[in-house]
Amino acid sequence: MASASQNHQEQTLDTEQPIRVTAVVQGTVQGVGFRYWTWKQAEKLGLSGSAVNESDGSVRVVAEGPRWAVRDLLRSIQGSDAPGAVFTVDAHYEDARGDLNTFTTG
Repeated sequence: MASASQNHQEQTLDTEQPIRVTAVVQGTVQGVGFRYWTWKQAEKLGLSGSAVNESDGSVRVVAEGPRWAVRDLLRSIQGSDAPGAVFTVDAHYEDARGDLNTFTTG
């Protein structure tokens, strides 16, 4: 159960604050257009970063931009419109670095 101070902190987050997420997406996400679809979602949200196939069959997504946009991208990735079948998303957040200019696939 969240404490009152945790609830207050969540309510005062600056949704415009730039943030970076690195998310490893597991499931049936290679060979189904997942990276291209993720790129299009990120582009709509104004995010920079990449979606890259990993040798274990996962896709690594790095995205940087406003907190609200990163949140919306992660929600989309886990939503029913995402191609393939996403089983898990392991997301790690850090401060934005500002070193990404576009969104790419690899």
